[in-house]
Amino acid sequence: MHFILHSLITGICATALFDLWGLALHLVFGEPAPAWARGGRWFAYLAQGTVWHEDIGLAAPVAHEEAIGWAGHYVTGVVFAATLLAIWGLDWAHAPTLAPALIVGVVTIGLGWFVMSPGMGGGIAASRAASPWKVRGLGLLAHVVFGFGLYFSALATSGL
Repeated sequence: MHFILHSLITGICATALFDLWGLALHLVFGEPAPAWARGGRWFAYLAQGTVWHEDIGLAAPVAHEEAIGWAGHYVTGVVFAATLLAIWGLDWAHAPTLAPALIVGVVTIGLGWFVMSPGMGGGIAASRAASPWKVRGLGLLAHVVFGFGLYFSALATSGL
């Protein structure tokens, strides 16, 4: 039960920090605001067995894709938190250290670069984006923020 509780709290809080980071980039630098409609469309098609799209924007819209996207985003964050706990153990949640959280944060960009981006038609590591290196850099930075979120949320709840 503690494993599930720590996975949920840590994953949700770290994902929320990831989103707040994206919102700050939007408000301060004019980057696109966090939005998960396209991701929701991809998650919905993924549930039907379709992983790869030439362009997810050309795929038929699905009902509630924005909500599906946000839910999929947070479920993914919880799965990543659970992965951290599965590798480093529940003891890590009671005495968190920064390195494991940052390792998981950085490694998780691989799912975006090598599954989600090509799956949505953006190419490997956003190679089809107008500014692929900018997208890669911002994505990597966001996943580092996610790693810090894993650490700080585990630190805040270490007494549970």
